[in-house]
Amino acid sequence: MGRAFEFRKARKLKRWGNMSRTFTRIGKEITIAARSGGPDPDSNPRLRVLMQTAKKENMPKDNIERAIKRAFEKDQSDYKEMNYEGYGPYGIAIFVETATDNTTRTVANVRSYFNKFGGSLGTTGSLEFLFDHKAVFHVVKKEGIDNDELLLELIDYGVDEVEEEEDELIITGEFTSNGDIQKHLEEMGFEINSAEFERFPKDTKEVTPEQREEVNKLVEKIEEDEDVQNVFTNMAEEDEEEE
Repeated sequence: MGRAFEFRKARKLKRWGNMSRTFTRIGKEITIAARSGGPDPDSNPRLRVLMQTAKKENMPKDNIERAIKRAFEKDQSDYKEMNYEGYGPYGIAIFVETATDNTTRTVANVRSYFNKFGGSLGTTGSLEFLFDHKAVFHVVKKEGIDNDELLLELIDYGVDEVEEEEDELIITGEFTSNGDIQKHLEEMGFEINSAEFERFPKDTKEVTPEQREEVNKLVEKIEEDEDVQNVFTNMAEEDEEEE
């Protein structure tokens, strides 16, 4: 998974550099988590870690509180998490995660982006097998912790990678094990800075610089949509192609 770590790092830096709606994205996730698990972070692990993520991204406390309250306001629309999958130019697989209060609007918009930029929207689930769905935890490093030993201790909880990045450890594990991983990290006394769900391509596809530019135009257009939370592709990163 070390290569996946590098892929995630390069892709995420680029993606977040293009995303101007970080607070909106996290706010929707907080609303969804609060609605499904309750407004108390002490008894709602997913909400608890999302609040930490929001703080790390410098999201104002008022925004966090509004996102939680929104989950229980009667006049608020109910967000649904929907995935859309398709192929962009040159056969690049594109996986789109959304949180929407109007699926008819969202699917029409996403389809129009694919069509306009030389791609085609597929059926739900058609490309999911091309990606590994992972939970990624960013935790504060602790003194005297050996990363290899930590991995051996966490592997039974679904963790398959522990990497070091500046003052953090990046702990990656199975998406379905995210609750167990979070619980065990907290029991071990780790401070979780943030957590997110990522989709890593099992295999990547190389493209020329010109082809990359065309694919990125589609990806960036999708990311601009207010209903879109995340966009993942199997396009090889530039660093990866150079190796």
